[in-house]
Amino acid sequence: MLMFRDVFAYSDMLLSGLLVSVCLCGLAGITGFVLAVACAELKRTVPGPASWSVSAYVETIRNTPFIVQLFFIYFGMASLGWRMLPEVAALIALSLNAGAYFTEIIRGGLMDGSRGIREAAVAQGMTSLQVYLRIVLPPALAKVDKPLVGQFVLIFLGSAVISQISVEDLTSAAQFVQTRTFRAFETYILVTAMYVSVGLLFSILYNRVRQALFPWLREVRR
Repeated sequence: MLMFRDVFAYSDMLLSGLLVSVCLCGLAGITGFVLAVACAELKRTVPGPASWSVSAYVETIRNTPFIVQLFFIYFGMASLGWRMLPEVAALIALSLNAGAYFTEIIRGGLMDGSRGIREAAVAQGMTSLQVYLRIVLPPALAKVDKPLVGQFVLIFLGSAVISQISVEDLTSAAQFVQTRTFRAFETYILVTAMYVSVGLLFSILYNRVRQALFPWLREVRR
């Protein structure tokens, strides 16, 4: 017989863990996005060592498990004398992971950019940075925004492993609750519902604000 009452007694702890997960992933998403915007442009326009370095970073992250990256940053760096809080290590690992995946997605959007538009903007006196941020990047992001959102949701769901380095996230809270209540099934039903709800809520909210971010899409549809 299912009994959720014992689990609900720890609802404050579960909600606190969920807040930690959301905040860490939100910060990592922002940091990773900024990193990806820079890396995608470097890989696309700057040949030589800069492009090779970006490729090495992206392929290393994409071809290793996230938990290995997390352990490398938290335990590996500590063995070299660079100790950090679990939350800081988790944020760095999540940011680097997000940045690598976002880089390839954004680069795909940039590949369709018009060279003529760039040249026209430069002729109007805009700097290369202004051209990239104001002219090239917005339409590129509009083409790949949904894959970016999907990847962010995957990163949020994959963040459950940060509990392995003692970050008190939602999964860590769930592990504590089920050891205290001996109601593992009920605990993880509730936690599953919380993860699903946040992922769906983020996707729904983004779809609501998408036209505000990319207003020209509304004109295209007309």
